[in-house]
Amino acid sequence: MRLEQLTAKALETANIDRYQLALAVAKRSEELQNGAVTKLNVDLKKAKAADVALMEIAEGLITVKGFVDRD
Repeated sequence: MRLEQLTAKALETANIDRYQLALAVAKRSEELQNGAVTKLNVDLKKAKAADVALMEIAEGLITVKGFVDRD
């Protein structure tokens, strides 16, 4: 899936805006780089942590908390 499509899916799934998505991806990327286990069947040595984080959010495997929902 292309990055633009994956981003759009993540925005829709998490119901947040792009700035909140950027913060969520950054936080999850840092967690993955510090040893957190991915919820996807992906080798972190072959994929970028930010890409994995975005995929996790797009698939609804990671819940984005602490943000105001947009309506």
